[in-house]
Amino acid sequence: MTQQPSADNFDSIRPYYDAEVPEVLDRLAHDREFLDAITRYRLPRLSRHAPWLARALAGYKLQRQMRGVTSVRDFQNSIAYYMRRMLATSTDAFEVEGLEKLDPQRGYLFIGNHRDIALDPAFVNYALYQAGRDTVRIAIGDNLLQKPFVTDLMRLNKSFIVPRSAKGKRAMLAAYQALSGYIRHSITQDNHPVWMAQREGRAKDGIDRADPAIIKMLTMAHRQHDKSASLGDAIRELRMVPVSISYEYDPCDTQKARELHAVHTQGRYEKVEFEDIRSIVAGITGAKGRIRLSFGEPLSADFETPEQVAAEIDRQVLGNYHTFPSHQLALEATGQAPELLDLSEVTEADRTRFAARLAGVPEELRDWWLAQYANPILNRAGRISEE
Repeated sequence: MTQQPSADNFDSIRPYYDAEVPEVLDRLAHDREFLDAITRYRLPRLSRHAPWLARALAGYKLQRQMRGVTSVRDFQNSIAYYMRRMLATSTDAFEVEGLEKLDPQRGYLFIGNHRDIALDPAFVNYALYQAGRDTVRIAIGDNLLQKPFVTDLMRLNKSFIVPRSAKGKRAMLAAYQALSGYIRHSITQDNHPVWMAQREGRAKDGIDRADPAIIKMLTMAHRQHDKSASLGDAIRELRMVPVSISYEYDPCDTQKARELHAVHTQGRYEKVEFEDIRSIVAGITGAKGRIRLSFGEPLSADFETPEQVAAEIDRQVLGNYHTFPSHQLALEATGQAPELLDLSEVTEADRTRFAARLAGVPEELRDWWLAQYANPILNRAGRISEE
């Protein structure tokens, strides 16, 4: 059961409670925009010619599928089928390492590198689910919650809201204090695991680097509770575990290259409406090759600064990051750091697949596309300077 905190000050950001699930599911089954979004992908022809009928069919099917779902656990059990199907249709392998070293009875704060909006925490969740452990509460930026149905879906799946749109220093401070308090409450009071990215936004250039500002936010609640506490104490209390996720191929790699190219050539990039939602769909449905998820060790040192904490997260994330043939072939194609190149596991089939994907990338974007895959190797070797 998803338990309600005894002192609940987090209504505006928390995931839904079990008691709220039936009402939310009923709302989704009658949400016109949500049903239109489903039918565009599941019933494209009918949605064009008879949208009212497509919506009615989608709503009926949703209600049938969700019959008997009365809790968050029930909801996640029902979507586990879709996770398995996604793995079967869009990945070649999904491997997990390091989870067996973590106490299954303890809630950890998993802090990881970030490549895909929805799938990074989804794969962490699936690994925990397969191991019979409790799934995570997921930090998600309010910039992604552009539609009420998206908010409902995310909060049903244990997402809590990270305030990125608050205006003014006072509002931002209050929002981050509440966020820090909720994460601390989840770990220390509910003993419930949490996932969040090590910095705001995806590492579109493939350069994973933890942000000390995230560490400051995470320890804010502990410092408010005990002003004499050390940073090391605050970190240990949160049971923070770095997590690395590596995709052989990123379904959004060309779009990321387009954004990087625009920023470099024009100084900025303007997202089109609902671009993040389309990125979520592309990430779920696109071919990803192999995936490796690696859990690190809980942070326990006597850290004195947020920068030291960030450096340890970087050390574990980069050290546990698995490089696939796509990374090695990209580094080879750039001509950089030949001494770092390891082609021992690269097959002709790997070369053919890599060449075919690269051929589909517009010429002006190829350097940016290659960098996404080469940079993890360069970053781990210390060949990329601090920004």
